[in-house]
Amino acid sequence: MNEKILLVEDDVALASLVSRYLASHGFQVFLLHQGASVPRVVQRDRPDAVILDIMLPDVDGLSVLKKLREFWRGPVLMLTALGEDSDMVAGLEIGADDYIVKPVTPRVLLARLRALLRRSSNDLEAEMIDLGSLRIDAQAMTAFLDGTPLDLTTAEFDLLLLLARRAGRVQERARLLEEVRGIDFNSFDRSVDVLVSRLRRKLGGHGHLIRTVQGVGYCLNAGKSGER
Repeated sequence: MNEKILLVEDDVALASLVSRYLASHGFQVFLLHQGASVPRVVQRDRPDAVILDIMLPDVDGLSVLKKLREFWRGPVLMLTALGEDSDMVAGLEIGADDYIVKPVTPRVLLARLRALLRRSSNDLEAEMIDLGSLRIDAQAMTAFLDGTPLDLTTAEFDLLLLLARRAGRVQERARLLEEVRGIDFNSFDRSVDVLVSRLRRKLGGHGHLIRTVQGVGYCLNAGKSGER
């Protein structure tokens, strides 16, 4: 495995516990206890994923995340002890791929982390999806809108790919959430809704391609090339 994980957590005991647990499952874990140096370390070391606490002693995790998203699109898993929807949604809107509310269970954190990293595996098969103005290269993890590449985070690409593979078919929110995260979920979780909102913004004038089916979920319109 040997993926590099940057863990940013000011609770020394928790950081040590999580670090040891992830290391026992084959990860290389690098620790930071403050947030100010995170952007510099990410630029220098290019980790495969970042686990980022919201409450840090020098600068809050949301501010750190905002700076990271100016230059880096790798997976970011937020940790929060706040347990408030507004803080979770804020993180997702800025560009977090997932979040976990403390107290953290190492097994759950590992499952979430693996779910975020799975798309970066070299085992991905070559696959091109052509939906007219929208084209997706699954292996390269790149989506193109009218020939221009979209700047997508890991979670955004994962969700778009899931919808595109089933274009024209309604996908239940619960199923999307389970497949994006890869583990059990809270049925009131709003992360899929926020991801869809982010995707629509990045699709700009083509945001209507993702259709909301009230009370059920979402559907990606097949477009001209996908019409039956």
